[in-house]
Amino acid sequence: QITFGSIFLGKVPVHEEVHRCAGQIHGFKGCIRDFQVNHKELFIIDEAREGRNVENCNVPICDYHPCHNGGTCTSDEENWYCECPKLYTGKLCQFATCDENPCGNGATCFPKSRRDAVCLCPYGRSGILCSDAINITQPSFSGTDVFGYTSFLAYSTIPNITFYYEFRLKFQLANHRSALQDNLIFFTGQKGQGLNGDDFLELGLRNGRVVYSYNLGSGTATIISKPLDLTLNVHVIHLGRNLQKGWLKVDDQKNKTVTSPGRLVGLNVFSQFYLGGYREYTPELLPKGPRFKNSFQGCIFEVQVRTSLNQGFKSPGTPEGHPNSGRSVGQCKDSPCSLIKCRNGGKCIETGSTVYCNCLTGWKGAFCTETVSVCEPEHDPPHLCQQGSTCVPLPNGYTCHCPLGTTGTYCEQG
Repeated sequence: QITFGSIFLGKVPVHEEVHRCAGQIHGFKGCIRDFQVNHKELFIIDEAREGRNVENCNVPICDYHPCHNGGTCTSDEENWYCECPKLYTGKLCQFATCDENPCGNGATCFPKSRRDAVCLCPYGRSGILCSDAINITQPSFSGTDVFGYTSFLAYSTIPNITFYYEFRLKFQLANHRSALQDNLIFFTGQKGQGLNGDDFLELGLRNGRVVYSYNLGSGTATIISKPLDLTLNVHVIHLGRNLQKGWLKVDDQKNKTVTSPGRLVGLNVFSQFYLGGYREYTPELLPKGPRFKNSFQGCIFEVQVRTSLNQGFKSPGTPEGHPNSGRSVGQCKDSPCSLIKCRNGGKCIETGSTVYCNCLTGWKGAFCTETVSVCEPEHDPPHLCQQGSTCVPLPNGYTCHCPLGTTGTYCEQG
């Protein structure tokens, strides 16, 4: 064991004899961050007995290039910060955000993770940022996506359906079993708040059968078809109502009829006509009765309606055939993934017109072309910097910048 009288950092005092033996001694220029003796850390300032010309070290933090995702590092004498591009936020631009919506044309922005956002495209748009215009003649619906949103089209309220209406439409099912289980085809109602007694008109699929229901205010009338013939590629539905009496015809099946209970004969609806899904799709918002748990999966096309025997069939909407709004609706048989190339093992996911890349671990970005930094929360394994400290990536590994009052490799010591 060696015992020191004093330990000098930087430069010895000029009155010490040591300079006579070694010639001229130049003091250290730079920063000393951590100092340990026999594995015990000495607190450089707090435990010093005296010193001269020592200032707080200004580490050129921007030399480490700490900003992620294209952020620009800016520093002054005391502070540094990252100027983040759109889509990212956080001290190091490490978090994805929808506060500054990167999605175009009125798309719904959803933060898929802390580092990535997904643009759920409105009607008539497609692409990563919903910047591509698409022509939709046969709408394709994708059901409920992994974020809990449904694809849908919303048309203006259909006028004059109080006492009489007829609907004709065709649909093509998505190629999986869930498309037949419990899926809404269309809906229009009085308030759309899930209240018992609300007037409504509803069509859907349940257990492989078509279910048609309506309520004129005095009870629900329901017609259930026979099981669909799944060898058919396209299914045709023709349904209607005259006062209390309703009827349904599916494909080549026989016509079925029903009479609604009670004495009321008029259907009063004020909501929009929803096709394929619902704006905020929670089944509880649908009237009590035959609620459908999911939205439609497949294509619905050639939807037409008339409200009098003396008039021709027309497409819903004002102007005719034009929806007021919609989300994640694509063109039937078109694949937006055919235009997207995900890199580094990423998988293209499409839900109607919405498209994005699901990246493998270690990759991020719209096309999975950016690596996940060791300092990001999603890195595997995660960094060990303690809460409140700042993880700064280095060419080989990372370092932890500790807040005032903490020290240690990972800022784990008080």
